[in-house]
Amino acid sequence: MHQLFSIVLGQRDLSRAGDLFSLEDTEIKDSLSEALEQIKKISSSSDYLTNDNDQAVIEICITRITTAIRETNTIEQHALALVSLWESCLECNLKTEGKNEDTPHAKIASDIMSSILQHYNKPQVMALAVPVAMKFLQRGNKEICRNMSSYISLVAIAKADLLVDHTEAITKSVLQGNFMLLRVLPSLYEQKPESINMHLTALVELLFSLDQSEQHHLFRLLQITAKHYPEVLNNSLSSLMTHLHDPNQNDSVLTILLEVSRSNPSAVASFLPRLKEVGEEFPSLLGQIAKIYGAIGHTNEERARSCLAYLVTLLANMDHTFHHVLLMEIKGITDMFSNILGANSKDIYRMSNSFTYVAMLLGKKLEISNSSVIREENDTRENSTLCNLESTTNAGSQKEDLTEKIYAHEDNIQTENKSSKHVPRSQSLTNSTNLEIDNGKENGEIPAMCFSESALSQESCHSPSGVDDGTTESFSTPNSCSSPFIMKCSTEMLNKSCQENNGTMEKGPQENRDKLWGHLKENLTKVQAYYNAVKRKIPIPDQCTFEDSVRNVIKLHFTCPLKGHYCLYSKSSFTLNSRQPQVWIQIMLIVKQSLSTEPLSISDTSVQLLKSLWDTTHLNSICSFESAMIHAAFPQNKDLDCVLKHLEEVRFFDLFGYSEETGEWLCFMCNNPEKANVLNQDGQPLIEGKLKEKQVRWKFIKRWKTRYFTLAGNQLLFRKGKSKDEVDDNPIELSKVQSVKVVAKKRRDRSLPRAFEIFTDNKTYVFKAKDEKNAEEWLQCINVAVAQAKERENREATTYL
Repeated sequence: MHQLFSIVLGQRDLSRAGDLFSLEDTEIKDSLSEALEQIKKISSSSDYLTNDNDQAVIEICITRITTAIRETNTIEQHALALVSLWESCLECNLKTEGKNEDTPHAKIASDIMSSILQHYNKPQVMALAVPVAMKFLQRGNKEICRNMSSYISLVAIAKADLLVDHTEAITKSVLQGNFMLLRVLPSLYEQKPESINMHLTALVELLFSLDQSEQHHLFRLLQITAKHYPEVLNNSLSSLMTHLHDPNQNDSVLTILLEVSRSNPSAVASFLPRLKEVGEEFPSLLGQIAKIYGAIGHTNEERARSCLAYLVTLLANMDHTFHHVLLMEIKGITDMFSNILGANSKDIYRMSNSFTYVAMLLGKKLEISNSSVIREENDTRENSTLCNLESTTNAGSQKEDLTEKIYAHEDNIQTENKSSKHVPRSQSLTNSTNLEIDNGKENGEIPAMCFSESALSQESCHSPSGVDDGTTESFSTPNSCSSPFIMKCSTEMLNKSCQENNGTMEKGPQENRDKLWGHLKENLTKVQAYYNAVKRKIPIPDQCTFEDSVRNVIKLHFTCPLKGHYCLYSKSSFTLNSRQPQVWIQIMLIVKQSLSTEPLSISDTSVQLLKSLWDTTHLNSICSFESAMIHAAFPQNKDLDCVLKHLEEVRFFDLFGYSEETGEWLCFMCNNPEKANVLNQDGQPLIEGKLKEKQVRWKFIKRWKTRYFTLAGNQLLFRKGKSKDEVDDNPIELSKVQSVKVVAKKRRDRSLPRAFEIFTDNKTYVFKAKDEKNAEEWLQCINVAVAQAKERENREATTYL
């Protein structure tokens, strides 16, 4: 040992200890192991804990030794002596005392630990150090454990084999709260899974106590477990399901559930309803959820039908991103249970590029298949009952009683199972020649059909050829003449029929066969809640008029129910043309049901009027009215967005607004009676100010003229100059205005959203406001004034007549 080390350690000479740093590293490198042995003896002495001088000397010597080892790269040469000193600290108190200060031996342990474990990439050193490090995990203080965990994680990356024998000790340390070691477990699992599997349930319960990074490491472990030993997770699935609604965890949980479902689908089957809820909340996860449904659908035919119903629903409604996954899962189930769709099921996938249409065909096939299954079960039950009746009767005098019982039983069976015997008599759905669909329908006119599990268990879609099953009397329409047929469906008629039906319907066998009545009965609360949510956003038309059979256009008529003294639409109505008849029919049925305390039936007058409108718009060629109203009871959000956008484009909301006080959509004047005096006094302007005006006659002229405009009475007046004192030009008569329209935005002119056009019977005016807000003010005032002018003319005409 070097002479200076001998003096400092032998005499505990603190005054000479600082001189050790004046020596060259190479000069003392061969004396370091001996010095470490001497330090071990001093630190193990009985008076070391109370001798501050000895503690200071040891602290300086250890710092000098570890520095020399690092600089000379001689860790292998002195590893044994370092580990020996380090292990000796385990025999002493390491827990923090007093003012969060480390004990003398804890300081030695920390310094030695840093010196040894920073060489985690040297296997020979780690072979000596790892067993001692594991002991410190159980006996060391929190700071030592935290630092030790960091180093062990590095060891696991460089040489995981060295930690395999200590897998259980590491797992127990995690369960005791040393969560940093979670990152080590995935590296050890494949080599020694049994030591972790026995604690896996307890590890899953830790999820609530972990931060996001720690959860990530635990989920990595669980995913590896699900892949290699999925049965171990069966008892932990319920706990994992509680994390499905966490956006930071649900993707990992679904990955685990998918692996488990592939090996043991029965373990996951009970969680399908919750998975469906998660899919509604997080649509981006539907691809994984579909794969889980596909795996469970391979279990047996009953589950296959249930899972197919949900997958077909997704196919009809989901974004194209998931279509390939959905078709693969549907095909996998139908290939395993080929009798569900029949021998020609593969043809369905080739019939159209429209996934909505393919989903509709699959749904119809499922219904036919389900109806056959129900019919076979009922026939079996009927035959069994008849056999029992025959076996329990006596011959001779009891024969007549038996015949009466059989006839009565047959009547009951026919009444109970009427719906299951109505199998469509059209050609097979797999015949592609009878199932053509034009491009126009594929580009948005086919309503997205939603096939729910409950609905798919019943027969609800008519055949594509429109053959009636004969169960209900068809509602005929006067369409025999060659002229275009105009079908009108007014809200007043529907309201009246709803009130007549309210509380007066007889609950007979007919309603048991009415699928729409049964569907609405089960969903009365949902329908009412949906209506309450949507009525403030979407107005309800008073009348629907079918006008164009080629483009499938309906005309909607809106009036003001209050009909006040200055009402804009007491004698007239606001009209607009819509190419979304299915959405408006859905909305009107929801409104009619919400106004009735009893579920509506297909035979009700109000429903028949809507059904006739549905049939007249040729929507029945896609799916029957009853099927559509059951399978797609509520319009999709994207359809409602289109409706709202259309209403905004035609400036509907300039003229109508929802009144919280009355709970109805009222016109601008009935909603704002305080403005009636302003609007109806010819001398007082409704709005005035500067606008830029451009003549449309010469389109190559881009010059705008600034003029002063005044909107008052029935006229839009504008002056020659910028001042309101200039001489008037010819005013625009508002009663002659045909429409007011916002000019479309163009890339080169960012100010164009401020511009709008006014169309009269013989002229077009283009105006531009100073900003978008000012343009909106002008547009609303002009629209209101135009409506007021036309309403005044209608009133005068009515009075004259």
